[in-house]
Amino acid sequence: MATTLFRTAPAARAALRASSVKTGAAALASTSFTRGKATLPDLSYDYGALEPYISGKIMELHHKGHHQTYVNGLNSALETIEEAKAKGDYNQAAAVAPLLNFNGGGHKNHTLFWENLAPHNKGGGGEPEGALKSAIDKNFGSFNSLQQQINTALAGIQGSGWAWLVKDKSAGTLQVVTKPNQDPVTGNLIPLLGIDAWEHAYYLQYQNRKAEYFKAIWNVINWGTVAKRLEQA
Repeated sequence: MATTLFRTAPAARAALRASSVKTGAAALASTSFTRGKATLPDLSYDYGALEPYISGKIMELHHKGHHQTYVNGLNSALETIEEAKAKGDYNQAAAVAPLLNFNGGGHKNHTLFWENLAPHNKGGGGEPEGALKSAIDKNFGSFNSLQQQINTALAGIQGSGWAWLVKDKSAGTLQVVTKPNQDPVTGNLIPLLGIDAWEHAYYLQYQNRKAEYFKAIWNVINWGTVAKRLEQA
């Protein structure tokens, strides 16, 4: 799935002008917009294509239900900011910042997440190769060590959140970080691989056995996408 990079819509420009909503505006990078509106991206695979590791029912609910909710919330927040800008009411714009961060982050995170996945043996699963493998070996010792660190990070998330493999542009290194709720990866960190630890990502299939989900998802990770992100970082 090709992701349209952030196009600065009028409402988004208002967000960027208001210093109090800069964090939320950063959540809009790498998300898809059509005529100034955030849109739900299409998937490059069918909902059932990731089975048995992630069920088609979960994928459909996750994509059409939860992700669409973030899209709707983001558009609503941007509209509110645009209205506040027209009135010169930046206090109102600032009050919307948490919603912009949550829904903008949810849209960005999920857009990246869908691209991180591919059907098993059709681009999904296996191990990284080439420059990505070399970078992982250099920074983590081995691919197995990276898996263990990410799974440990996922297990340590209290409530809802994400674990990310990122590149630190300043240090030039790869790191594993976690983000609570839908907070996006921002600043000098470039997201390469994200795994959703919210219950809606696994509960219908795995119930309270989330460790099984954390193990299973490696069978559908699209390392080609991760490698391209590293190359572009």
